[in-house]
Amino acid sequence: MSATVQTAPVRRSVSGLVTVSALAVVILCLLALLAPLIAPYDPLAQSVLARLKGPSAAHWLGTDQFGRDLLSRILHGMRASLGIAAGAVGVALLVGGTLGLVAAYYRGWTERIVMRLMDVIFAFPVMLLAIGIIAMLGPGSGPTAIAIAVVYTPIFARLLRGPALVITNSDYVAGAKAIGASDARIIFSHVLPNLASVILVQTSLLLSAAILVEASLSFLGLGTQPPTPSLGMMLSEGRNVLLLSPWAAVFSGIAILIIAFALNLLGDVLRDALDPRLK
Repeated sequence: MSATVQTAPVRRSVSGLVTVSALAVVILCLLALLAPLIAPYDPLAQSVLARLKGPSAAHWLGTDQFGRDLLSRILHGMRASLGIAAGAVGVALLVGGTLGLVAAYYRGWTERIVMRLMDVIFAFPVMLLAIGIIAMLGPGSGPTAIAIAVVYTPIFARLLRGPALVITNSDYVAGAKAIGASDARIIFSHVLPNLASVILVQTSLLLSAAILVEASLSFLGLGTQPPTPSLGMMLSEGRNVLLLSPWAAVFSGIAILIIAFALNLLGDVLRDALDPRLK
């Protein structure tokens, strides 16, 4: 009885946090998707007379060194950053998750080869491997997404292999094999649905990390290339005029912080909500 009384408030608080964090992520995604419609100015339009202005009625967040509206550029920068991060994590989930499931299901040499390959990729530091891939492919949004996808592929493979091993050894999977169910049917009907919570939580957490990696690469000049707006590139450009007008660096940094925090919070509360020990 006491365990029930103590657990109920925890579940309610977790449920409320899930709602709040999910709503915050949805709002940020809508702002990014609707950036061409809601941005007050063209993010590439320059004005010599409006250079390095602070927040005002005309420009709510001020302007940069070329007189471009910061609010418009941040909205379009969010669009670019979220698009790259979502595409990269989606590819990493598809490739890495598939490799992890195949390794767990078939075992033997298949598992050894796949997981040793993932271990080799996983051994490299994230930023070092991403920079190395971009050095081969050249800077830009596409190579940045590919680099992030390669970096996160072994994470999904290692993460899904563990619980998939447990599921493939379960009685209902053995029963499905006994009645002649195909490997594809077993994986998609019995194994994959039981990994949905793990996939959902890890995807949210890695989206947060991918935003930071994309911003870091853009800050170094390796990610999204000008004149396309990017939060990391705006932070780098604002650093050069920090004493004259800090607004570009401050507001682009806050935008990165808010996006990463919202996605990370969503991942954390989803993990708590889906944890069977709290049910």
